[in-house]
Amino acid sequence: MMVCGESGLGKTTFINTLFHSGLKPYQDPAERHNKFLNAHQNVEIDIVRAILEEKNFKIRLNIIDTPGFGNNVNNHDSWTPIIDFIDDQHESYMKQEQQPSRSEKKDLRVHACLYFIRPTGHSLKPLDIEIMKRLSTRVNLIPVIAKSDTLSPKELDTFKTRIRDIIEAQDIAIYTPPLELDDPASAEHSKQLIEAMPFAIIGSEEEVETAPGQLVRGRKYPWGVVEVENEEHCDFKKLRSLLLRTNMLDLILSTNELHFESFRSVKMGGSDEENGEEEKELTNENGEVVKKPSISKKPRRLHNPKFKEEEDALKKFFTEQVKAEEQRFRQWETNIVNERNRLNQDLEEMQSKLKGLEEQVKKLQLTKR
Repeated sequence: MMVCGESGLGKTTFINTLFHSGLKPYQDPAERHNKFLNAHQNVEIDIVRAILEEKNFKIRLNIIDTPGFGNNVNNHDSWTPIIDFIDDQHESYMKQEQQPSRSEKKDLRVHACLYFIRPTGHSLKPLDIEIMKRLSTRVNLIPVIAKSDTLSPKELDTFKTRIRDIIEAQDIAIYTPPLELDDPASAEHSKQLIEAMPFAIIGSEEEVETAPGQLVRGRKYPWGVVEVENEEHCDFKKLRSLLLRTNMLDLILSTNELHFESFRSVKMGGSDEENGEEEKELTNENGEVVKKPSISKKPRRLHNPKFKEEEDALKKFFTEQVKAEEQRFRQWETNIVNERNRLNQDLEEMQSKLKGLEEQVKKLQLTKR
């Protein structure tokens, strides 16, 4: 699962609230601010791995955060590390599938991407629209309105309507839960999830008292308490149900059957996409027309500090190996030269002895005469 959006929208708090644990540590705001000021490319890819277990059911979880996105004054191309990471995971999985041994494949493909929208109450920013268009062709995109308790119910409804209109006008494909028509209860639940999008969420790791002895997760204000799991206050329960209960398998399957296959068809097809940025169309197995991701073959600009340490270690190891091989070659060359000199010396001695023997033979022949 990837969480993407500007800093300060509560992505870390949401993750810890969703899984009821301190799964993702908080960063010191001062250190984070200084780090981004000093960084040449301030968009990072931060991965948190965990294995969760509930009622003897285990799930291997990878949380992919994108700290630093949208923090610059000029955010042009700031989405590049994020898009490149998603494409790299598809490419890595495709290469593993082409190997003779495929029993143990490392899969870090993004099955769900939560894009956090700032609760301005007005409209989406151009940056939001641009990255959502690019993400929607690669992953199951789920837009969420962060810190929705800062808006009144009327403002929130208006904001949701505006976001839906923009998503439709910009032709942004967001994840839609499938409707099981043969199961009325499931179909009704999916319909509620669809109507709730974009999900308005609130995150809180603190428990507040709403009644004597009754503690709930939420936030306490002078005017009252906002409960995280109260559907009248926010859509947190609906989003949790979509991610972890009713639609987890569908998110995984749609990633493999739609987004990965679209990427694979582009890479294997070898179509003219060296410089193209336009979205193409692809027909899936059901005959439906879906968008195909535009995969640019231009040189990527990867400045991800997260892998800098590993890259430096590999460079150091490679340099040491080269030096060791050069030293071994020099020693081998020296040994060859020494052996050649020794053989030349032995040859000269043998030639000298041979010449001496030839002279002795001549003397004996003269003596006989």
